[in-house]
Amino acid sequence: MRLRDCVYKLMLEEKTVELSGGEVLIQALKEEGVEFIFGYPGGAVLHIYDALYEQNSVKHILVRHEQGATHAADGYARATGKPGVVLVTSGPGATNAVTGIATAFMDSIPMVVISGQVQSRFIGSDAFQEVDCVGITRPCVKHNFLVDSLENFAETIKKAFHVATTGRPGPVVVDIPKDFTTPGVTVPFEYPKTVNMRSYSPAEQGHPGQIRKAVDLILSAQRPMIYSGGGVVLGNAAAQLTEFTELLGYPITQTLMGLGAFPASNKQNLGMLGMHGTYEANMAMHDCDVLIAIGARFDDRVTGETESFCPNAKIVHVDVDPASISKNVTVDVPIVGDVGHVLEAMVALIRDTDKRADPADLVQWWAQIKQWSSKNCLAYDTDSALIKPQSVVESLWRVTKGDAYITSDVGQHQMWAAQFYGFDKPRRWINSGGLGTMGFGLPAAIGVQLAFPDEVVACVTGEASIQMCIQELSTCLQYGTPVKIICLNNRYMGMVRQWQEFNYEKRYSHSYMDALPDFVKLTESYGHIGMRIENPADVDGALEEAFAMKDRLVFLDFQTDQQENVYPMIEAGKGHHEMRLNPARELA
Repeated sequence: MRLRDCVYKLMLEEKTVELSGGEVLIQALKEEGVEFIFGYPGGAVLHIYDALYEQNSVKHILVRHEQGATHAADGYARATGKPGVVLVTSGPGATNAVTGIATAFMDSIPMVVISGQVQSRFIGSDAFQEVDCVGITRPCVKHNFLVDSLENFAETIKKAFHVATTGRPGPVVVDIPKDFTTPGVTVPFEYPKTVNMRSYSPAEQGHPGQIRKAVDLILSAQRPMIYSGGGVVLGNAAAQLTEFTELLGYPITQTLMGLGAFPASNKQNLGMLGMHGTYEANMAMHDCDVLIAIGARFDDRVTGETESFCPNAKIVHVDVDPASISKNVTVDVPIVGDVGHVLEAMVALIRDTDKRADPADLVQWWAQIKQWSSKNCLAYDTDSALIKPQSVVESLWRVTKGDAYITSDVGQHQMWAAQFYGFDKPRRWINSGGLGTMGFGLPAAIGVQLAFPDEVVACVTGEASIQMCIQELSTCLQYGTPVKIICLNNRYMGMVRQWQEFNYEKRYSHSYMDALPDFVKLTESYGHIGMRIENPADVDGALEEAFAMKDRLVFLDFQTDQQENVYPMIEAGKGHHEMRLNPARELA
């Protein structure tokens, strides 16, 4: 413990401490239990960085780009459930962070972003590196603050963490003018234990009458379907979802963000639904008569054409965010509340009644689902002379025993990872769902690896996505994060090429990556290990060799089949029952 840390501790115990703004911020982060802050210094935050230098309780992770800071904090938050914390300077520091802030916002990830601002007397004067950070971020944050006095600074930080982590989580920006962090300008420090915000009171318990109504409907179903989303993961309600699903014996499907909340290996799990979901999950959604949506928001990647979405179903929707209820799809029984609490209440009601769905109806329903499953919709050519990307993900699952933390970038590789890894635990699948942010995977993996230094962390990426934030290989070297990078390299922006093949008569406009670096040499130049794999027979061995090097970052550059597409696929304007299946396979 540094001398200043000891002084702070003694002064706080005596209730006599006076701190500068920079010191207030650092002490507030300690009070919130912040372990890491991801950032990049600049003029407007140098007072804060000086305060950081004088302590070692909060560890600063120096990234190479502010977007990397936000993604690393995001990955940390998704894996741990704790808020990620970011520190950036004014102007370009703040604007560089916007993509990561928007990524967290779309996926409801708790994050507190501290941005520096020019001195308060210069705001509005077009001062050097001035941007309206509050205005710029307003559309993509849960809330933001512009600190207007040193006296209320500590309370503002408390409010930021409270808003970011309660109700439907999300990113909160705190913009701090430089003069409020000046050393020598101090205020008495007392960090609030609680905070009361009159206009913000998220619901915890669902309405008992609505829960009872939902259970009555659920138990009267003939063709029920459970549809769970990222809200179950964020609400730490995986155990409650599993108990609820197994008690009922109903089929269940998850969104891209919800994978792992219900074990992939459980026979009731039909896999992911939506644009690249399984045939059986999408068909069961289309034909069900009662849909139980839990912690999901009915986004367009899931629903397809909303006019044909679940056309014969009565819909129960449980979500902590009232704004999500009937936003995209009108539901019959809305329940606003914490998903874990609502599921517990439902389970209690179900156990207290002898009423159940007709067993004969369920037998017939499962028989229909088994028939859909026989399509083997994820089948691919396992005898190809080229490396199939699906086989790499399956091998990754075998080598890691299905127990790794997997981050991904965005594109075909993301979908193959979602389809073929098989997540049995929540918070193991770390990806950008709502915004679809290329470049997310590597910095997110850094955040995860720092949170869990003894765990296996792998980043599944493509040759286009990895180059968006490849500079963070330097961060990996500095902090010794032994991430394994699984690059499914097809020399195309794969998902763009797939759409161009289907909808643009194979006019591959600017989707071919014809000036790629040598990833092995590039990785080695950053001080890591690179491997290039070209033969299908070498896939398993390369992965085993890479993961045996527990203390080194390894970049595995798999040269995969350029023509491979992601199937199934629901194209724009189509319904769940109108999937495009793999034409290269003889499907039953």
